[in-house]
Amino acid sequence: MKLVWSGAAAALLSTCICTAEVANEQRPLQQLPTSNGLDHDSLSDVIASSPLLSLHRAICEVESITDDELSVGKLVISILEAHNFTVETQSVPPPGATNETQERLNIYAYPDISKYGGALLSGSSAKPSKPKVLLSSHIDTVPPHIPYSLSLPGKNKHDIVGSSISSTSRKDILISGRGTVDDKACVAVQIQTALDLLAAASATDIDTDTSSSRTSPSDLALLFVVGEEKRGDGMKHFSASDLYKSTSADYKAVLFGEPTEGKLAAGHKGIMMVSIKAHGKAAHSGYPWLGRSANSMILPALNVLDKLGDLPEEEGGLPRSEKYGKSTVNVGLMQGGVAGNVVPEYAMADVTFRLAGGTVEQVQKIVTDAIRAVDPDELLELEFSQGYGPVPLDADVDGFGTITVNYGTDVPNLELAEGVKKYLYGPGSILVAHGKNEGLTVGELEEALEGYKKLVKHSLQA
Repeated sequence: MKLVWSGAAAALLSTCICTAEVANEQRPLQQLPTSNGLDHDSLSDVIASSPLLSLHRAICEVESITDDELSVGKLVISILEAHNFTVETQSVPPPGATNETQERLNIYAYPDISKYGGALLSGSSAKPSKPKVLLSSHIDTVPPHIPYSLSLPGKNKHDIVGSSISSTSRKDILISGRGTVDDKACVAVQIQTALDLLAAASATDIDTDTSSSRTSPSDLALLFVVGEEKRGDGMKHFSASDLYKSTSADYKAVLFGEPTEGKLAAGHKGIMMVSIKAHGKAAHSGYPWLGRSANSMILPALNVLDKLGDLPEEEGGLPRSEKYGKSTVNVGLMQGGVAGNVVPEYAMADVTFRLAGGTVEQVQKIVTDAIRAVDPDELLELEFSQGYGPVPLDADVDGFGTITVNYGTDVPNLELAEGVKKYLYGPGSILVAHGKNEGLTVGELEEALEGYKKLVKHSLQA
């Protein structure tokens, strides 16, 4: 695949490519002048003047729907290499890939010690020791691609042009588009977190500062994976790789990036999926008794599954818990038949369960028993996949609110040694993440940058 960036993305890339020293000199931007109000050009100026916001814009402008992440991967690699990171990639072809245009890349990166604070580490080589903190996000998004745009609260981008808003802070600027929240906000913030901490360490005189809070280049590594939105195949590939096994021995914590509203997630629900298939017999719709409707075979099963989340456990319902509430059911996909005047020969449905408790094995039995109650002859084919129970996470850092979330993450796809902290944190809300209105504010991005710095420092000192 030929890498093509839009003119805006290319320009922004050059803006966010700065040396660590320049990043260290960045100062908080003042609130935009309010005497003349904010206009659309002012919004773009805010983005262009900030390395973090420019980086976020650059990667959001590149489409990266799952299984088509190569272009954004190459962009992220260029940014990291320009900031003196050593980058190692892993090719993760999608299922059924037939040619190199479908290449997808996991990105593992660590600071080049010879260029980041080499003077602080006498006798050190460019090859890092095993990192203590890994920051990880995913670079794929759900479809469809929605272009990056800027607006003010209650306004869309068309309203902004020629308007004057006199009472809005720069922190209220709304950044919209696919991936602006899930998960390129975390990608951008994690990169900038590493750059800022490394710049601060490089500027510190080792003779005058022996503080344990100083971040060594060997402390950090970054991991950006593909495929989280579909199969989690990027993280699974990394977890099984020699690269992971050779670098993970000294992990104290892994910081997983997902939208958590700037809070620490104390855990997230588990997930299980089932595909149901029915094979009937085709016939003319005027003589339905000559056939067997696959649609009619599958509908009773879907009806009973749809009620499992509300049914008490003692009556065969799905598990509940005080921490996560009740398990939920989503009949997400249904297909059946070829025409209205033909008795359908084949039907299928995919159903997803978000698990608030129990084990995958327990839930599989509940689901199977519920289906067989309306399918005693076992004519329906059941195929279970992608299962794990609720995932507990660490939320032991002072100064953060806590939250539990219903979505799945890459956390269970990475096999971690006992005692390694698992933090899930990021800006923006999951409630808009996959919708047409996906977006977050400048303030949320900048607050998350400070939050990530605090989490890294806490992890290193623990």
